Amino acid sequence: MERLRARLTDVGFTVERVQALLGPEAQGALLRNETTPAERATRDGSPLSTLVRLFSLQRPEPAAAVEAALPGQVDDLVGRGVLARDGDAVRAVVDVRPYGDETHDWWVVCDLTPGLDTRPIEVGPEHVLGISEASSSLAQLTVPSSRLLPGGGSTRALDLGTGCGVQALHLAQGHDRVVATDVNPRALWAARLTAELNGVDVDVRDGSFWDPVAGERFDTIATNPPFVVSPPTGDRLVYREGSLETDGVVRTVVAGAADHLVPGGWCQVLGSWVHTDEPWQDRLGGWVGATGLDAWVVQREVVDLSAYVEMWLADAGVRHRPDYTARYDAWLDWFDDQGVQAMAFGWISLRAAHRDVPVLRLEEWRHEVVPPVGAAVLSWGERVDALAAADDVLDVRWRQAPTLTQETFGRAGEEDPEAIVLRLGEGLRRAAQVDTVQAGLVGALDGDLTAGEVLDALAQLLERDPEVLREQYRPVVHELVADGLLVP
Repeated sequence: MERLRARLTDVGFTVERVQALLGPEAQGALLRNETTPAERATRDGSPLSTLVRLFSLQRPEPAAAVEAALPGQVDDLVGRGVLARDGDAVRAVVDVRPYGDETHDWWVVCDLTPGLDTRPIEVGPEHVLGISEASSSLAQLTVPSSRLLPGGGSTRALDLGTGCGVQALHLAQGHDRVVATDVNPRALWAARLTAELNGVDVDVRDGSFWDPVAGERFDTIATNPPFVVSPPTGDRLVYREGSLETDGVVRTVVAGAADHLVPGGWCQVLGSWVHTDEPWQDRLGGWVGATGLDAWVVQREVVDLSAYVEMWLADAGVRHRPDYTARYDAWLDWFDDQGVQAMAFGWISLRAAHRDVPVLRLEEWRHEVVPPVGAAVLSWGERVDALAAADDVLDVRWRQAPTLTQETFGRAGEEDPEAIVLRLGEGLRRAAQVDTVQAGLVGALDGDLTAGEVLDALAQLLERDPEVLREQYRPVVHELVADGLLVP
């Protein structure tokens, strides 16, 4: 695969170059599973166009053209299960998909995208999903490894339920050792090829949940487990559906995290959970509270059951089947039997802080965020530690967050604003409407003075009792730190 990596690099089979070749219109159509505009943009016979047609468009290409694009490699790739010969043509058996981040060009091996050009292709039980919105979200959510051990040291990471191996690529950039596990044999094969193709050392293991890493601990665990909640009938798609009742897969991952984290380590889960008669905060609070870990749970989306069933039946490629309506109806019946009222998606970030009383934060946040969110998650952990260490939050030299801005609102020409809003420019982009004391306090906190010292100065300026002001704004300072507007 080293030769293939070199050739893909030479040809320019990268995200940036492919997007430039296709142009925005063809690229947009391809995202909608329509290939005709991209086919029109790749008729020049160049090696790059041949590879785009072969893998991205799933079109059989003349053997001579593929040989020219991949000189001396076609037979080897046929033997590895990547390509196949059909007479005088060569077709892709799997997708080799360009992928990357700000500093890396990678390629991911996965199964071919189903349903291109509305072709009715069903997804098999061992289908290996490629780059998805969920996998991209998890990569953006994972805490930056460069800040885990700023003084250096050996770190280990786990990609639990690796699929095509995309999270392992990210984790390998900042950890000395990466373990990737999956229960799907085809996913293990794809993840090994992905790692080999990118020259990344990943220990790929077979097994369910935590079994392959029994007795081992990690600095970072990232997982997008098969969290689709579906009735226990018919063929299950391993990449998305587990064998446990309702949201038991995500619950099992959460329950086992504490036994596999080093002190200070993080486990980050992208998952879903059911809504029942019990408030979701109480239900998930029970999950994370039982771990003994600090936990930040963010509910990002809630969907009604009909929309949920339609989405996942379409994902399985069964809309054309005669039993589609019956499957739809049976799924809703099963939800009724289980007492499920809606489905939610979100993030669960767990940290082994080893404190007597773990800090739990569960909230709903459906607003737009600024990726990557991993830095905001890590900052939350640092702020929790700082608050726990402070005997009095007013005795700490807090600083305003680097991206914090102030907005004022009022009638034109009026000297005093009617409202002052402080807003973060990163992560969750939280905002808080504040009074003049809070605005003055935050504006003066640059790490030189404690919050109490600034409040005393404001009390003198405003001719207020300093002790009264301290008591009034002590909980305000705590909240500003908890929300990230002030940082240690």
